[in-house]
Amino acid sequence: MAAPSETPIASIVFPILALGFVFAAPYLGFVAGASASPASVVLSTLMLVIMLGAIFAAVHHADIVAHRLGEPYGTLVLTLAVTVIEVALIESIVLMPNSSPALARDTVFAVIMIVCNGLVGLCVLVGGLRHHEQEFQVSGAGVYLQLLGALSVLTLVLPNYTQTVLGPYYSNGQLIFVSIITVILYATFLFIQTSRHTDYFRAASKTAPGGQHVYPSNKAVTISSVTLLVALLGVILLAKKFAALLEVGLHSVGAPEAAAGIIIAMVVLAPESISAVRAALKDVLQKSLNLALGSSLATIGLTIPAVALTNIALGKQIQIGVSSRDTLLLALTLFLSVLTFGSGRTNILAGLVHLVVFATFIFLVFVP
Repeated sequence: MAAPSETPIASIVFPILALGFVFAAPYLGFVAGASASPASVVLSTLMLVIMLGAIFAAVHHADIVAHRLGEPYGTLVLTLAVTVIEVALIESIVLMPNSSPALARDTVFAVIMIVCNGLVGLCVLVGGLRHHEQEFQVSGAGVYLQLLGALSVLTLVLPNYTQTVLGPYYSNGQLIFVSIITVILYATFLFIQTSRHTDYFRAASKTAPGGQHVYPSNKAVTISSVTLLVALLGVILLAKKFAALLEVGLHSVGAPEAAAGIIIAMVVLAPESISAVRAALKDVLQKSLNLALGSSLATIGLTIPAVALTNIALGKQIQIGVSSRDTLLLALTLFLSVLTFGSGRTNILAGLVHLVVFATFIFLVFVP
């Protein structure tokens, strides 16, 4: 049965505004981060609002297409849309002169901490407060954690212990090898999720009052498919201007370099995080986990290879190994995740513990 809802006008306007701003900027004399004049500040603020609106619009339209496709294909559409935006933002900063060689690492690690501690903790906490206990597929959570553990250690920890190039770096050969195996592992996960074991990732069936599933109409899906592409294109084209603003802004306040990765991760994950929390409040924790843990896997499985290839092509070295402190935080996160998702039920204590670890991560970035 088709849903009678209309497409929000803002979700169409912002993607169009994003493209319009890109083409109008040269005529307005706007160069992101070049000056602090009143006109430049106004245009910079307008650009940020438009870009955030386009990101939310992209996730909204991806969600409509996802709802029509159903689980687990729907979550995959959402995850890939977010990953495209994330890669665009990272690559825009990587291509800037004197960019930090650790940006990709900082962003990927921030995504893991935000997703596996901040977002998961919030979903489990708010879901537990409303529904006391929530259930999910243990088999699906096990697949996520198995792959997350392997990918995170291979990409973020192992570089500190190799000998061809002293850490926290991989040699080009090692980087290519690790990029290939991460893509292979992620592709295998997609095969498991969408073909071989789809039941691992399915939430309990939710139906309309009449007993039928409510789907978006063909018109809504068509509009969303086209607008999703427009929104992604707009965000990709605005990414370079956002990168320049971010660099100037962080430098002016003396923020640590890792803050750039946290900001990029938060901007990219914001819409998907809202969807995950809403799902938890509706007692569909499985969808929350699909959105959250799927994002972290896609970040490692797709972002790291994309950035690695770019740096190799440019002849730049990518700093990829995390510090000993962050290695401990990663180990603690994986350990807590195994305990949280090992029983098939969650409660508010598990959510609070994850949120405490996330708060510790943020605090130590600014007070190391």
